[in-house]
Amino acid sequence: MMNWRLVNSGLADAATNMAIDEAILSAHSAGKVPPTLRFYGWKPAAISLGYFQRAMSEIDLEQCKEHKIDVVRRLTGGRAVLHDAELTYSIVVQEDDPLIPKTITASYRYFSNGLLRGLEELGIQAHMTVPVAAYGQRKKQPASAACFDAPSHFEIAVEGRKLVGSAQVRKNGVILQHGSILLQFSAEKFTQLLRLSSAEKREQMIQMLKSRATSIEEALGRPVTWQEVYDPMPAAFESVLGIQLIKAELTAKEQAVSQELISTKYSQDSWNKLR
Repeated sequence: MMNWRLVNSGLADAATNMAIDEAILSAHSAGKVPPTLRFYGWKPAAISLGYFQRAMSEIDLEQCKEHKIDVVRRLTGGRAVLHDAELTYSIVVQEDDPLIPKTITASYRYFSNGLLRGLEELGIQAHMTVPVAAYGQRKKQPASAACFDAPSHFEIAVEGRKLVGSAQVRKNGVILQHGSILLQFSAEKFTQLLRLSSAEKREQMIQMLKSRATSIEEALGRPVTWQEVYDPMPAAFESVLGIQLIKAELTAKEQAVSQELISTKYSQDSWNKLR
């Protein structure tokens, strides 16, 4: 059984959260830390942009500023996510780790099994999505700038509505996958932060998101806390992935690298408004 590190870093701002993910990736690539499963949250709320996404044309940056919503660009691809009431996970592991399937879609499925087990412990019967495009048909273009308007390969849904949105990048021989487990979801709050051409388009987006996304609270029919959703997740990942998690903190080097990345990259318009 492989030993992995478990890091619970709690709540942090957007620049800090993205900087820590990259600092762990760098440390693991250099062989300084073991594979790492991290859980965290966001304070204040933030929008994260996919690496290739266009910030100025798709996100209403003035609305974000007015509502004190941070905006940050991720290392990973995909579309915009509003990080508010959610538990976020990140996984950093070598591509050639013997436990990890070689293809991106197969690794998504492997990691999603851990999420499914954790949700099952919470009393939620979720399932993995398998889009038609997985079987060789042409993948449709994204319907909007929003991540949660449609599921991707082997993401987590409840009764066909997306509950967990994930994204992955491979860099320097290392996989970084992170994703949002929604505790609550407000289509109205999210859409007011998107740049849409009319009130009619906004209302259409609200209705579409409500039909395609869900949350832990909606699935259970009651309020939940961040800690309640976190509690079953480490043991779930251990049992399904066949790993042993060892609780640990970030190393001094990781903390130093993350601080540098905050000041030089993730707090800078040159990165966040790259496109």
